[in-house]
Amino acid sequence: MIGKLTGVVDMRGPDHVLLDVRGVGYIVYVSDRTLMVLPGRGEVAALYTELVVREDLLQLYGFPTLLEKEWHRVLTSVQGVGAKASLAILGALGPEGVARAIALGDSSALRKAPGVGPKLALRIANELKDKAPALMGIESAPAALPAQGAVIDDGAVPAPVAPAPAPVMRSNATSDAMSALANLGYAGSDAARAVAEAQAATPDAETPALIRAALRLLAPKG
Repeated sequence: MIGKLTGVVDMRGPDHVLLDVRGVGYIVYVSDRTLMVLPGRGEVAALYTELVVREDLLQLYGFPTLLEKEWHRVLTSVQGVGAKASLAILGALGPEGVARAIALGDSSALRKAPGVGPKLALRIANELKDKAPALMGIESAPAALPAQGAVIDDGAVPAPVAPAPAPVMRSNATSDAMSALANLGYAGSDAARAVAEAQAATPDAETPALIRAALRLLAPKG
């Protein structure tokens, strides 16, 4: 199983890149969001990968973080969600956006992905609502690149060009807030919903502010 690739971008397509890894070219399919932040031709990129095997096809799908790869695995466990549909969802919302939509039961947000209709969006939200808390607690760190001067294919690795950051939520704050609420005895699903609501209202909130906002949402009403 190929779990990660680090190589030089040889070509960029509309939905994939060709990575040259020590002289071997790997075609890796990625979401629109991932394609936007990958470096240009001749620069080094690193992607976590998932290999899809069928009788007539072998395809690699790439993800900039382990969190996104894990969401891809979970999304494709839902009937009717194939690899391309999963990439469309992750491309439209990002892994943190998917987590928030599912934690809140917001199927309308999932429908922003091309090809995802109301029935499929509702199925995803219902089937994955119990899996969102665990995934929201995973910190999102990008795949590491080799140091400048390392050797790939008998040549020095060029200095990576830092891509423009994608608009994502603060994953460390999310995981820390989830952990704090779990330590206070709140159920995972309740904590996930409260953190998602709090972060939707204040996307840039640091961990303490996020915990306070979530606790206010969890406080008994009346």
